Amino acid sequence: MLAQLLYQVLDWLFGFFTLALLARFFMQWARAPFRNPLGEFVIAVTDWAVKPARRLIPGAFGWDLPSLALAWLLQLILHGLIFGLSGAASSPSGLGAAAIGWLALLAVVAILRIALYLLTGVVIIAALLSWINPYAPMAPIFNLIARPFLRPIQRFLPPIGGVDLSPMVLLLAMQILLSVLSTLQHSLIPFGIG
Repeated sequence: MLAQLLYQVLDWLFGFFTLALLARFFMQWARAPFRNPLGEFVIAVTDWAVKPARRLIPGAFGWDLPSLALAWLLQLILHGLIFGLSGAASSPSGLGAAAIGWLALLAVVAILRIALYLLTGVVIIAALLSWINPYAPMAPIFNLIARPFLRPIQRFLPPIGGVDLSPMVLLLAMQILLSVLSTLQHSLIPFGIG
C-alpha cells in the first residue's frame, strides 16, 4: 500500500513536469506567444532545467529539442526509479543493457501518452472557447496549438451546418491511440508495476 502510494506521488510529480515541458515544446512548435499567463507559468516551471539543457542540446527545425529531451529523461528516471523500487533491479538479470533499453522505450511510450493527454485537453479547451467565448484572451493560444492537428481533418470533413466536427474526430482518434499506447505500455512493463 505504501509502495503504491509512493509510485503515485512519483508519477504525479514527474508527470506534472513532463507535461509542462511538453506544453513548452508544443507552444514553441506552434509559435504560440509566451506573453500570457499560461506561457509565463510554463516558462517559470521549466526554465530552471531548459536553459542549462540548451547549452548541450540545440534546437532544430523550430523544435524545442531540449524540452523534449528533458521530458523523455524525466520519464526514463521515473520508470527507472519504479523499476529499482520494485526490486526488479536486484534480480539476477539486474539493470543490464536490455533493461535500460526497455526503460528507454517505456519512456518514449509514456511521453507519447502524456502528449496525447495534453493535446486532448488543448483540443477540448479550444473547441469550448470557440463555442462559448471565441474572443477570450487565451483562445488564440489554444487555437494555434490545436490547428495543425485539426487542419488535415477539416480538409476531408468541412463544417456541417456551421458546426466544425473535426475536434470530435480528432478526439476519437486520440482516444484510440491512447488505448493502443496504454496496452503497449503495460506490455512493456516486465516488473508488473505501472
